[in-house]
Amino acid sequence: MTARTTSFVLTALPLLALSLASCAAPSTAGEGSGAPFEGEELNVLLITSHEGASEWLSEEFKKKTGATIKPTIVPYDEIGSTLALDQQSGANKFDVAAPWYVSIGDLAADDSIKDLTEWIDASDELDTGDFIPSIYDQYTLVGEKRYGLPFDGDTHVLFYNTEILARNGFETPPATWDEYLHQSRVITENEQAEGTYGAAVFGQKSPLILGASYANRLAGFGGEFVDGDGRPTINTPAAVAAAENLQQSAKVAYPTASETDFGVGNGAWFDGKVGFIENWTDLGVGSELNEDSKVAGKWGVTTLPVGGQQAEARASLVAGFTWVVAENTEKEELAKEFIAWAASSEVNEALLTADPPTGIDPNRQSSLESSTYGDAYPELQEVNRTTLNGALAWPTGENANQAAQILTDELAKLLAGQGGTAEETMDRVQAEWEQIL
Repeated sequence: MTARTTSFVLTALPLLALSLASCAAPSTAGEGSGAPFEGEELNVLLITSHEGASEWLSEEFKKKTGATIKPTIVPYDEIGSTLALDQQSGANKFDVAAPWYVSIGDLAADDSIKDLTEWIDASDELDTGDFIPSIYDQYTLVGEKRYGLPFDGDTHVLFYNTEILARNGFETPPATWDEYLHQSRVITENEQAEGTYGAAVFGQKSPLILGASYANRLAGFGGEFVDGDGRPTINTPAAVAAAENLQQSAKVAYPTASETDFGVGNGAWFDGKVGFIENWTDLGVGSELNEDSKVAGKWGVTTLPVGGQQAEARASLVAGFTWVVAENTEKEELAKEFIAWAASSEVNEALLTADPPTGIDPNRQSSLESSTYGDAYPELQEVNRTTLNGALAWPTGENANQAAQILTDELAKLLAGQGGTAEETMDRVQAEWEQIL
């Protein structure tokens, strides 16, 4: 692995709205139909980090169909429960949502989202073979039924501040989790008096935050959440090693790891106060385009480190969001029209490089390999290719949300020094998972 000083040439893209006018996005209303849903409204539930994407989607879908998108924005850890309560209470406000893919099994079991298997199977225009293979099934399939279409790929990679590494004597970013821990410790020891630390480690007690930090290490050490038959494997040597590395990483991280969430971690990164951050690949776009970024042109990105017997880098599908149709919507045709378009290659490609940034990562092979994305962000394109094969995904069946929370709660105790050893922690998780999965 060689050091790479990131130097991006941001291509002067035409307005995305104009480019989209020529896109042949999937449609259930038929081409040449003008504005087939003129005057209609669609209520869409999204998370906070997708607010920018919602504005872009609303504007472009209005031009395409005449329909108005009315977004509701909620915190990332509340979207599944918000949708379920809406449908089960009879309020039925929402027509479409983009929840965390881990929650689709529970949402399906609760009859909160529609089974879209027949529609998806019958539509060649959806071009499902273009979805990144490791993402498509994990984000949409529950048993033998499909409940949605991928929206945001959301994999973690390792970003590094080239200036901080250089002044601490490191010519290359870490290739292993042991090297990551060593470099983080050295940077913190050398620079914490000036407010700079080795890494920002996401440690807030949420499956999408602390759970993501653990999943990155589990992927790197070659572990799995469950085996091919869905049986938990969360206390294997690889799983324990991942927990041990996370525990040690938190001790030398930007303070305080247990309070570091998406906003705190990103703030430290944009302010140039951390050497490393594990984050979604769209952070690279924000590092160049955000007005408050002090790291433009001063960062690099590489694949997640490896550990133990694992020799090849693996992607970790830590977040990831799926377009679903609410079970009780009265606007099913319009809802399908919207998610077919919003999940298309053309839209995904446009969202990847939009300015202002939209927080969206690749979900399709064609958008990942597009010249637009590659010319603007070649290193992001390269690291995202690790999603194509062997990516680590969370369980997605019934009770998957509960399983993710159990793991997160136990990891929080471990970081707080209250959970015993890493091995004892993961043994407890294994025992609980065996009862519910």
